Amino acid sequence: MLMPTLRLLSWNVNGLRAALKKGFAEWMIKDSPDVLCLQETKVAEDQLPDQVKSLPGYHSYFASGVRKGRDGLALFSRTAPLAVKSSLEIAGLDDENRAIVADYGHFLLYTVYFPNGKASAERLAYKLRFYDLFLEHIDLLRSQGKRIVICGDINTAHKEIDLARPRANEKISGFLPQERAWMDRLVERGFVDTFRIFHPEADQYSWWDLKSRARDRNVGWRIDYFFVSQNLVDSVQSAFILQEVMGADHCPVGIELNVN
Repeated sequence: MLMPTLRLLSWNVNGLRAALKKGFAEWMIKDSPDVLCLQETKVAEDQLPDQVKSLPGYHSYFASGVRKGRDGLALFSRTAPLAVKSSLEIAGLDDENRAIVADYGHFLLYTVYFPNGKASAERLAYKLRFYDLFLEHIDLLRSQGKRIVICGDINTAHKEIDLARPRANEKISGFLPQERAWMDRLVERGFVDTFRIFHPEADQYSWWDLKSRARDRNVGWRIDYFFVSQNLVDSVQSAFILQEVMGADHCPVGIELNVN
């Protein structure tokens, strides 16, 4: 299928039903993206309000988290993908339904809610295992010539520029050396952080701690990303963070992609 320039957005809404009460549907209609990927919807598909399941002009797909009231993803797309999966289907990995994979023909879109490692040593170990197996999976596809877009909450800030207080968080999951090293490997395998193509020095963030009202002081982290495989870089027309959009502790991030 031939496509014009597409506006793709990704947003961890920290609860879709809560976001609806804060104007999500109205924002969606106003922004009108071609594709919107959501993470941490925290809702089973049978609990979804009708206004979400039938947004005018969109095909919608959902993946419920296996942990009740946690995780979960959604994909809204103006053009129906050729195929959609709600699991990574990676051997040896219980992926907790943390991904929606959409095949648009010209590219594969992965919207992923990567694990958070802060809760315990066990969750950190799971996060790192998830990272490694996911990288093996997409690297194989890349080696086959597939064009790949990866978006979502990666739950790690890559470089010091990607969070307001790097020194204070060097021993906190989300900025640990081993987590950041995985992102180095992702880049080494040929996946490009689209935001840094256009904003190499920008101190912009996509998540702020609610309890400390960090957003008021812009003490944030950039943990939400769009990565593309090297064979898609020339198709990326822009990349941005919509810091002005409220409604969750994260804000949307996005790219414009011209794929023909």
